[in-house]
Amino acid sequence: MTHYREILRLHVLGFSQQNIAYSCGASKKTVNKIIRLAQENNLAWPLPETQTDDVLAQMFSSPTTKFQSTKRMPSVEHIHRELMRKGVSKKLLWTEYLEECRLCNESPLMYSQFCYYIQQDEQKRRASMHIPRKPAEQVEVDWAGDPAKIIDPDTGEITKAYLFVGVMTYSQYAFVMAFVNEKQRAWIRAHICMYEFFGGIAKILVPDNCKTAVVHNRDWYTPQLNATYHELAEHYGTAIIPARVRAPKDKPNAEGTVGNISTWITAALRDEQFFSLFELNQAIRVKLDEFNRRSFQKKEGSRYALFHDEELPLLTSLPSAPYELADWKTATVLFNYHISVDGMLYSVPYEYIGHKVDVRVTDNVIEIFYNHKRIASHRRLRGRKGQYSSVREHMPEDHQQYLEWNGDRFRKWAEQIGPFTCKVITAILSSHKIEQQSYRSCMGLLKLSEKTSVKRLESACEKALGYTATPSYRSIKTILSTKMLDDPQPTAEPNSHGITRGAAYYGRKQP
Repeated sequence: MTHYREILRLHVLGFSQQNIAYSCGASKKTVNKIIRLAQENNLAWPLPETQTDDVLAQMFSSPTTKFQSTKRMPSVEHIHRELMRKGVSKKLLWTEYLEECRLCNESPLMYSQFCYYIQQDEQKRRASMHIPRKPAEQVEVDWAGDPAKIIDPDTGEITKAYLFVGVMTYSQYAFVMAFVNEKQRAWIRAHICMYEFFGGIAKILVPDNCKTAVVHNRDWYTPQLNATYHELAEHYGTAIIPARVRAPKDKPNAEGTVGNISTWITAALRDEQFFSLFELNQAIRVKLDEFNRRSFQKKEGSRYALFHDEELPLLTSLPSAPYELADWKTATVLFNYHISVDGMLYSVPYEYIGHKVDVRVTDNVIEIFYNHKRIASHRRLRGRKGQYSSVREHMPEDHQQYLEWNGDRFRKWAEQIGPFTCKVITAILSSHKIEQQSYRSCMGLLKLSEKTSVKRLESACEKALGYTATPSYRSIKTILSTKMLDDPQPTAEPNSHGITRGAAYYGRKQP
């Protein structure tokens, strides 16, 4: 920019135009032009403060030539959108721009000028803002781009190992650990190890917009966190603020450290062979310590020193126990008021039959939630599938009563009715290999005393025992329903004659 005020000030002091040009970094021709224009506009030093260099520039600058004013300017917004499309180049857009100018009879820009205006617009769009960070405020996490390799010692097969990177924003103190995949379990386990490595918890956690962190069914303004990831944040008392999709500037420290990790750890270990994940992580930890203790290039100290001196004392303390990894599932309550999880059945209150519930599954516990309220909890079953874990309070009242019945209780009830009824109940209980299979028959038999009477039931059991030693519920019920107890059979009169058929049977006439 030309310093108009300085040129006029030096001119008043009597300096030659050559010296003024040297002092102000302008050409002698420009100095001569400014002095001449100032005289034409009656400008004399000292100038008022309102006459700034910008105001003088508008006054002294020559109007654009007619050739430049007739140039058709390209639409930088249109060019920016088109360049984002696959296969579109600046050369193609300039060719289309020339055709538009030809149709409108306007003068086009040369290709170099066309690219210059596009470059100016791109620089404006690349503007970034430095956000000052406070110690212990934020940690950024991401997966490194270049995986490491593990060799199977038996087969020689090469398996990829993915590097998880966590960076404290203020000190850039880094944590790196290798995992066999990038799935949910590895993602959660990586965070647990990261917090143990740092020895505390930052207030804000900034992850990538990956599926293990964010459910991709909403926009950026209302992200929905993965249930397990949100539970981890609650356990450690931190807030999760996911980065935007394809917005690396939202977590620049993690992105920058990923590049450094690729150089100082992945590339540094390129000639070494690892036969287990444990060996790889041991080697990574050695290189990571060297990386954190390496001095900064543009400021004093190192990541390690800055973290331990200024950030570590301000971190929130770790909870008494680390987070226990849990999986979340959805299940429907069956008609037997149980849900099925991994082939095992767990009871819930019978009022929720037919409802969908959320199930939190850990290594040892099964927790069941309905509308974010826990309604049941069970110890996780192991072994053969099809096992039941039932809580008595989850059953309807009549089902609870059924559990109270056993063989001894049926016998005591039968003894109150009579000895023959007790014998029948004992016979029914011993008629099945499993005693519980006969409980319904016993219940039905004893309930007959309420429909008829205790005396009639005792008589029916006595009569049934006269026919068989193992009567059943059905035979007793038949005796009561056919009124066999009400119609005793008539006794026959004694006959003193040897022939009992009479004379009429043999065709003899009556006298």
